[in-house]
This record gives sequence, C-alpha cells and structure tokens, in this order.
Amino acid sequence: RQTKGCQPGSAGESPPAHRRKKVPPRERGDFLASLVAKSGEKFGKGGGSSLPPYHRRICMIQDMLVLVKQGKQEEATELLRHLRQDLGMESTSLDDVLYRYASFRNLVDPITHDLIISLARYIHCPKPEGDSLGAMEKLCRQLTYHLSPHSQWRRQGIMRRKPQSCLKAVLMGKPQDNTVDLSGIPLTLKDLDRITSYLQHSSEHIDTVELCFTELTDDMLLQLLPVLCVLPHLTTLSLNGNRLTKAILRDLTETLKDPKKFPSVTWIDLGNNVDIFSLPQPFLVSLKRRCPKQGNLPTILEFGEGQVSDLESQDGLAESQEDLQAGPGKTDNIGLQQPDRTVEAGELPNAEQGAATPQT
Repeated sequence: RQTKGCQPGSAGESPPAHRRKKVPPRERGDFLASLVAKSGEKFGKGGGSSLPPYHRRICMIQDMLVLVKQGKQEEATELLRHLRQDLGMESTSLDDVLYRYASFRNLVDPITHDLIISLARYIHCPKPEGDSLGAMEKLCRQLTYHLSPHSQWRRQGIMRRKPQSCLKAVLMGKPQDNTVDLSGIPLTLKDLDRITSYLQHSSEHIDTVELCFTELTDDMLLQLLPVLCVLPHLTTLSLNGNRLTKAILRDLTETLKDPKKFPSVTWIDLGNNVDIFSLPQPFLVSLKRRCPKQGNLPTILEFGEGQVSDLESQDGLAESQEDLQAGPGKTDNIGLQQPDRTVEAGELPNAEQGAATPQT
C-alpha cells in the first residue's frame, strides 16, 4: 500500500523528467473507462459493488500514481477527476478545484479535500526541480492512509482475528478509557442487539464511540440511534468509512434538534461514506449549541456561494444565521472541532491559493 519515494541515480543528480505521452482520444477514452471499472473491482474479485466506497477510492489513488510514474499525465488527470467526483468535488475545472472549493464550505472531510487539491497541483503543474514524484508519492500515501482502516488496528491484531472474537473482546467489562472502539470490525444486523445492550449497561462510562469501517448502513445506524442519542456523556461519535448515505443526515439533524438527545456530543464524523460530502447548516448549529465555547472549526460557511442543502428549511436557515450573528466575533464560523486523525506519512501540505488549512 505504501511506496517509497524515488531515489536519484547518484548524489546531485536530479530525477529524470517525465514526458507526456500523446494517446489518440478514442483509445484514451477506452483505456480510462476500463481503468475506472478496474479500480472499482480490484479488491473484490469482480464484486466491487458489494464493497464499501473506500476500497474503490484507494484503488483510484494507487492507479493514478502508476499513471504519473509512466508519464501518462492526461490519463492521471482524468482518473483524478473521477476520484474528485466520487468524493463529492464535482467540478471538472482545475480553477474550480483550486479556488471555488478551497473555502471548505460545510465540508464533511476537509483533510481529504486539502490533499486532493495538492494532488491536482502536482499532476496539472509538475515542478521540474526537486523530487516532484517523491512529493506526490507522499501525498498518495497520506490520502490512502486517511481513507483506509488505520495501520494501528493491524498492529493490534484486529484484522487477523475473527470479527466475532473481536466484538466479544470489546463488549466485555468496562469501556477502556471511556471509549467503545469497534473500528475495523465488520458488523451485521445480528450484532446490533449485543451492542445496544452493552451501550445501555455502560452508558455512564462512555464518552466516545468509534464505529469506523464497520460496514454500517443507514438501517443499522437507525437501529443504534435510540441508544446512542441518550448516552449522557457521549462527546464524539465516529462513523467514517462506512456505507452511510446522505439520507441519514435527515434523521441525525432531526434528532439533534432535541437538546435532550446527544446532550454532550461535540462532533459526529461522517466522512468517507457513500455520498455524504457536506453537512447541513442546522446539523452544525445544533452541535454548536451543545458546546458554544469551542472555537476551532473544520468548516467555513459562505452564504453567497454554493447550494443550500435540501435538508435545510427556510426556518432552519434563518435560525442558523441568527446563531452565527450572535456568536463571538460575528464571523461565519461555527465552533466545532473535529477529532484528531493524524496523517501517518507526515504533516499535511500547506494549502495555497486561498485554501484554508483544516484543524487536525
């Protein structure tokens, strides 16, 4: 999964420049169509549609790096466009990627967004000096790590053990460090009753619930929602890397409108799911009300730009604007803080051209 940066042949020798190879348009179109299809199926032995979205996205990143190494910039650019669309960055224009989308408007995952912007710069505008390919390899490692199950789970042996053994081990005794961490364990509908019972029994000792990369669907989350929303000390709910769709946002937003539900929660991580790319404003405002003193935010709201979410009614929008105007400094920021998810391969690159740097 991780690749090393390219090594120059000798000291002081710069890496060879990659020339763009011209491919006939028709042939290139056929090649790209097969490549995108292959990226979706690589992990699934022909059953790509049954896998969570992160599998397909990781394959696209790996294939894109191979194309750049082969000097096929045009094909790499097209694959990057498909990756952006799969992650909700729908524009196909480089200018839009660098400028219009650089404001992090309600973004569910600003870290991925920042890395995609940096990849676009390296592919479209390769730097002749220095180890440009090595820098791009590092970006691909960072993005792959961020979008895939974490390596520390493998070190702990979670990936090697049977799911039922892992689940049984977690659901025994008091939650360690007040955290119920089921990340990386594929869950089924049959498992939810055991999880619900455990959450109810240990409710006073839980402040974090990790359900990342657990094959969670909308129906499964709806089944867990009644017990999750009444945990009195729950501050962080991590749901990234699953099969959730934007339809679940309506239920979460409605639940958050009741101050008695999720009374202590400060952040719900919904990144890297099927089609949840931005968060409705009433959702963010409801979180803000639960923790008004928190000031750092991964999102910036810009009312004059972009489309308002379908989930936002006129009342919800007006209510949100009043909250923003009453906030400290009267800025457009809403004070939420996304939990740390440090990128393994190093610090994130500094975003240029007016892009905000996400809090990690």
